[in-house]
Amino acid sequence: MKAKPKKSAKPAPRAPQRKAAPKKTQKDVAPKNEVKEMFMSWFKKHKQVGQIMTKQQVVQEIIKKLDAKQNDALEDAMKELVESGILEVQEDGVTLVLTAKGVERLSLNL
Repeated sequence: MKAKPKKSAKPAPRAPQRKAAPKKTQKDVAPKNEVKEMFMSWFKKHKQVGQIMTKQQVVQEIIKKLDAKQNDALEDAMKELVESGILEVQEDGVTLVLTAKGVERLSLNL
């Protein structure tokens, strides 16, 4: 009798495994809220409709005081304040103007 040829021990092809969906990481909102509060505290001192926070004041009062996490949250904080109608951004993208709605909000928070 002839010996049967041995079959190689090759594993059967496996179906591709589904990858788990990436977990949604919750973004830390504390730095954004801290930056928003920095803006609002400056405007509390200068509470007038149409009050302007110039580029120089933004740099001196906000940007110089930011830590790394807050620096990343600066754009989100400004966007949120503008969308809520508290501030308006002038064409230069940095100069901020306090709106009537912003003055009302500051009056309520005192």
